Amino acid sequence: MASTSCFLHHHALTTAAASARSSSSSSQRQCNIRAPAQLVCRAQKQGTSNDDDSSVVSRRLALTVLIGAAALGSKVSPADAAYGETANIFGKPKTNTDFLPYSGDGFKVQIPSKWNPSKEREFPGQVLRYEDNFDATSNLSVMIIPTEKKSITDYGSPEQFLSQVDFLLGKQAYFGKTDSEGGFDSDAVATANILESSAPVIGGKQYYNLSVLTRTADGDEGGKHQLITATIKDGKLYICKAQAGDKRWFKGARKFVEDAAGSFSVA
Repeated sequence: MASTSCFLHHHALTTAAASARSSSSSSQRQCNIRAPAQLVCRAQKQGTSNDDDSSVVSRRLALTVLIGAAALGSKVSPADAAYGETANIFGKPKTNTDFLPYSGDGFKVQIPSKWNPSKEREFPGQVLRYEDNFDATSNLSVMIIPTEKKSITDYGSPEQFLSQVDFLLGKQAYFGKTDSEGGFDSDAVATANILESSAPVIGGKQYYNLSVLTRTADGDEGGKHQLITATIKDGKLYICKAQAGDKRWFKGARKFVEDAAGSFSVA
């Protein structure tokens, strides 16, 4: 029968204890891990148990203690994962699965991965259209239109540019007499308000960015948020328009629309 005892002491105490035990009549086996504070595992022979059996048991117990001590001394970091994300268990680089890269004729854009291609063609020069699986109001379109202008600034300010491509917002189809509720002017059933505009230079190319809120008298979706990005390259006007209904905009669609429109660039 073998018993095992483990304790921490300094190297000097270990040496003194070893000298004292060398004169005792009982046979002993020792396993020392030398360090400023050392873990000593001692297996003592008791009764008439076989020496080989005692050695096997002692080594197994010592190994178990050493493994436990190593585990306590190591720092294990939990996998970080935000709510709704997959835990990065193996430490591999995370990939953005919310968007898919798309390379078209002279342009690049990131498309929400849950949006599907659409064959509908709303605007002149339209070469691409994707829409949300669950709501076609949330969609993205890319138009390429020939132009004699050399730069987007040749259209004037961003607001002046929008007035020349107002077909992007959808023109009013009703022109009868009406006094609609909701703040619309007489005989008007639609309105558009520019919320933001900017003119960044990206890769040496001038762009126009506009954020527009359009509303109609029928109250569909409470209005539409439309983000427009435009530039000119090699005699072509490139326009990307991404939009979402007002209700869905504030329920998570904003991220997808803004990131898609912001990713658009000419190649």
